[in-house]
Amino acid sequence: MSEIETLSPRAIRLREAGHKLTNARLTVLNVLENNGGHLTSAEVLDQVDKIDSSIGRASVFRTLDLLTSLSIIRPTYMNSSMTPTYVLMPDGHHHHIVCTNCNRIIEFENCGLGAIAAELEERLHVKLTGHLLEFYGLCDKCS
Repeated sequence: MSEIETLSPRAIRLREAGHKLTNARLTVLNVLENNGGHLTSAEVLDQVDKIDSSIGRASVFRTLDLLTSLSIIRPTYMNSSMTPTYVLMPDGHHHHIVCTNCNRIIEFENCGLGAIAAELEERLHVKLTGHLLEFYGLCDKCS
């Protein structure tokens, strides 16, 4: 099996953007991917340390910043926390409904924002790389 076949699509995006696939970067990405991409920086640090204790905090935070700048992940603030939760951005977007009572997170696909994004790009002369959509309300168990 070639190296390209063993890399995740996100790791390939990282390399195609001109960045080296260091052990620290691949480990952070692996932690995010293996946990559904809903982790705080503290949780990422803890799990990275369990995998390879030689990877320092600075490397983890630099990697989180790099992955954010490439729209591979996005920080979001859940549970009224000042600490961001990092979410993976499959295909450049991610969607949640957050229960304001029990903090349950319900993910959904097909937000219907494709036409709006295209209109914004044309009208504002920008190239959008992704979006994060969150709705807040009560889940079926709390309503």
